[in-house]
Amino acid sequence: MSAANVHGSDARPVESHVHGHDEGHHDGDELPHASLRGYLIGFLLSVFLTAIPFWLVIGEVFADKRITTAIIVVFAIAQMLVHVVYFLHLDTRSQAGWNMLAAIFTIVLVVIAISGSLWVMYHMNANMMPMDEHELRNQP
Repeated sequence: MSAANVHGSDARPVESHVHGHDEGHHDGDELPHASLRGYLIGFLLSVFLTAIPFWLVIGEVFADKRITTAIIVVFAIAQMLVHVVYFLHLDTRSQAGWNMLAAIFTIVLVVIAISGSLWVMYHMNANMMPMDEHELRNQP
């Protein structure tokens, strides 16, 4: 008994199929080629998009916290886009756009879940029965 038959596999030669194109290259399924330059650009943009909001908060650049918060949100969205493009290589060309469609669907679901949660929490807080000072002092 041969070593190939001991493990339950037969030792028949693998047949090769002849196609009109290279086996490892499928139309529309090719991944974008990552390069050191692309990763460096993504890294530098990420550092920049992190450092600016950090400086805004630490330096208390704006007196109004709402302006600072809005700027941080814009930088966070830009940071996510940089990560998606430069590190995840997600664009409209990968897998004929299906990856992008799946990402957009996921983003829509996350936005609905977050905004719905915030809406519920806001209205629960706004509609709570007010407590008087006597009840506040006697709470554990």
